[in-house]
Amino acid sequence: MAKADATATDAASGPWSPLKVPTFRGLWLAILAGNIGTWIHDVAAAWVMAETTGSPFMVAAVQSATTLPVVLLAIVAGTLSDIVDRRRYLILAQLWMFLVAGTLALLAQFGQMGPWTLVMLTFALGVGAAMAMPAQQASTPELVPRPMLGAAVALGSLSMNIARAIGPALGGVIVAQLGVAWAFAINALSFLGVMVVLVRWRREPASSALPPETFGVALRAGWRYARQASVLQAVLVKAGSFFVFASALTALLPIVVKQELRASAGTYGLLLGCVGAGAITGALLLPRLRRRIEPDRLVLLATLAYAACIAVLALVRDVRVLYLMSLVNGFAWISVLSSLQIAAQTSVPAWVRARALSLYIVVFSAGLAAGSLGWGALAQAQGATTALLAASFGTVLAALFGLRFPLGAAMQLDVTPSGHWPQPVVTDEVAGDRGPVLVTIEYRVRLPERSEFLRLMRELGRGRRRNGAVSWGVAEDTVAPGVYMEHFVDCSWLEHLRQHERVTEDEHHLQEAIGALLEPGTMPVVRHFVGGAPGATLPTRTAGNVNPMA
Repeated sequence: MAKADATATDAASGPWSPLKVPTFRGLWLAILAGNIGTWIHDVAAAWVMAETTGSPFMVAAVQSATTLPVVLLAIVAGTLSDIVDRRRYLILAQLWMFLVAGTLALLAQFGQMGPWTLVMLTFALGVGAAMAMPAQQASTPELVPRPMLGAAVALGSLSMNIARAIGPALGGVIVAQLGVAWAFAINALSFLGVMVVLVRWRREPASSALPPETFGVALRAGWRYARQASVLQAVLVKAGSFFVFASALTALLPIVVKQELRASAGTYGLLLGCVGAGAITGALLLPRLRRRIEPDRLVLLATLAYAACIAVLALVRDVRVLYLMSLVNGFAWISVLSSLQIAAQTSVPAWVRARALSLYIVVFSAGLAAGSLGWGALAQAQGATTALLAASFGTVLAALFGLRFPLGAAMQLDVTPSGHWPQPVVTDEVAGDRGPVLVTIEYRVRLPERSEFLRLMRELGRGRRRNGAVSWGVAEDTVAPGVYMEHFVDCSWLEHLRQHERVTEDEHHLQEAIGALLEPGTMPVVRHFVGGAPGATLPTRTAGNVNPMA
């Protein structure tokens, strides 16, 4: 029986298992085509800029126009993705990119493509990609069961690496044989495939009797959640420290190929192809590796392997060794990337997932951009070998520093809504904008259990703040030892009702553990106090609410 269960688990979490889900399969194929189209656009844009201006600055400007919107807009996009219908939002983003890419194709066809027009329209295309990215990543857990999530994230990374291996070469052929207008047109058509799959997706929106958050409220809630979410913070710290140093390899690889190896663009392309092949191999093997190696050890080993790859690039000039290095580099890269993405996906509940992922995307993009610029400047001043050795040493330090921020807790979290808090008892209806709301909960704790109670309460307090409380505390009665009063404040009655919907199964279990420490026959006593203008609605105080502590 155990063997049968293990076989079923292996099948459910195999590297290709998410492709058995029709909607995920259709969207994955469409996004793969879109990623290839983006590479075709990048090749065409860089080529036409180099051909028309011959300016390295303008070539760099058109490349930066693609990535800059991600840093500027990802958090805005993540906030919007959590408060609107995600499917319709993604359709609008794809439609925007289709129209921009189509405009590029028409202008190129009729010879009206000026350098700054190309930069501005490429920036507009980057805006669409930046707005879609958090929503697209946050949709993955909605498309596949949790056991398939790791494989689904790895397949997403695989899609990017397949596109990186195919797209530039295909783009070069299209530009050479058909012209840049066709390259831009093919990119435009690639967005239609994603739109078709999204239109056919019958997404079930989250059920809630409450109105959606406004943008400002949602943005503040996202920041508040991130400040109290230790696992998400661990992901962001690990990501930032890794990508800043890891960017040196991709930034300086073309310099080493051209100046140190004195090789051709073909050699550079083959090295990139090996990186892609290593990443593809990693995507196929990672589901099995994750069942044998816990996440923090996997990230540590992969980061150290990446550091070794950077050192090899700095010191070795045998191109055959560098091909092998590139294979290992691709494997290590996707191991770190997918592990961080899985932890980010599984450690946050659905109501704030896109906002959390947008923070990860900003750290990822900013780390790569700042790192590439910094290592390029150091290489120009001290040489590529010195810069790469410094980056290799820094990557080792990042691996060791990351041990202080474990990811393993993410796999143990259950952030599905528990729904165990009943609606507050009120004598009269309370307007949603009434506030602030003060909630007090009285506990009678067994005297020997007070230390354990306070330890669990600190953890509960972080959960209260994550879910919306602007302040929280707990204090003991000076007259009656063991009698504690917990108190927290929400901005409004509506925000307090949202907190009822956000409580997770993990928090439910925590509250049960706290309840086990109370005096026999006692229950937590909950009261709600609401502020606001006198006479608008009677201030409400309820004394009859008992467990589950809300």
